[in-house]
Amino acid sequence: MNKLSLLLVVVFALFLSCGKSKSEPGEDFSAPTTSEESATTDASSYDPNRGEGKHSNVELGASLDQAMAANGEKEANVKCTSCHKMTDERLVGPGWKGVTERRKPEWIMNFITNPDPMIDKDPELQAQLELCLVRMPNQSLSDPEARDILEYMRKNDGVK
Repeated sequence: MNKLSLLLVVVFALFLSCGKSKSEPGEDFSAPTTSEESATTDASSYDPNRGEGKHSNVELGASLDQAMAANGEKEANVKCTSCHKMTDERLVGPGWKGVTERRKPEWIMNFITNPDPMIDKDPELQAQLELCLVRMPNQSLSDPEARDILEYMRKNDGVK
């Protein structure tokens, strides 16, 4: 075995040994985690128009806020466009073209700020997950960052 192969085997073994074992004392793996709890909550209380989260009323201006859209574009280029195209073409996740016409602003804000509970409850998102095969990660966006991205989505959909 050459030195590189030996090094790779050692690194791989260290990687495997760094995970927590279910048999470590003091760890209770029988209790569900927060995401598991949300998956088992009653999906009948889920509002498919608003989604799941704290955003129940998002005020949009009749015209586009250019400064917010510019900030949203910068943020999206860092956290979103590696998985989403601005067209209707799917990359890792679905394309963004027309999303503000298909979804209410509250739904978009709730989804991009906290996607896990919505993925666990929304049948359309679950169907999308079957196509994309990758859950949208929580990007830890603040509410102002998410609102800027929503404004950028509106700009992409032709709001002037």
